[in-house]
Amino acid sequence: MKKIILIGVLCVLISCKGKKETTNVTGAQISTTNKSNPKSFFVEKIANTNSKKSLLKNYPDAKLKEGVGMFEEGTVERAYTILYPNTKNEIHLIWVSPERKKLHQVYFSNDGDWRSEKAIAIGTTYEELIARNGKPIKVYGFGWDYSGAVDWNGGKLEGSKLQVFLKPSKQPKPKFVGDNIINPSGAELKELNLTVGQIIYHLGNE
Repeated sequence: MKKIILIGVLCVLISCKGKKETTNVTGAQISTTNKSNPKSFFVEKIANTNSKKSLLKNYPDAKLKEGVGMFEEGTVERAYTILYPNTKNEIHLIWVSPERKKLHQVYFSNDGDWRSEKAIAIGTTYEELIARNGKPIKVYGFGWDYSGAVDWNGGKLEGSKLQVFLKPSKQPKPKFVGDNIINPSGAELKELNLTVGQIIYHLGNE
């Protein structure tokens, strides 16, 4: 549980109370995948952004929406930038300070072009995650702040800075709801049909 808390999963989708938001729109709406440079849609690449200026340089076709919100269970106020808002490629960048010079976290939940260099994207299946990790994973229950959080269980992805959240295809049974690690049977796993619903890349900056 400690590992998950350290990730500081934000008030998802920037919907926290007390949010102060401003809008700054720059560039044109994205229309197609950047096929000439597919690496631009790797979360690890955008995580290397060290300023708003470099963000605009690397993604000149993007609209931006900016504001300030409460994160880490409403305990920390941070500036954020939303890239490609209201499109399939919407991605949220959470900054360490209002100056927007160092990133704290990057996260996305839309089934668009963003993915990890570890071959993980929105929609990646439970079985595929195990294959990428090279070891069974642990999954926390649903219906709470860290719903479907994955523990890499000492596998290959343990030090990847990726925090992944799984979602079931339909309402889970009550025994799979809550802040405990779930242990579904093979038949129950098939019924849950777990896929990646949100990806957070945590840079470790304070």
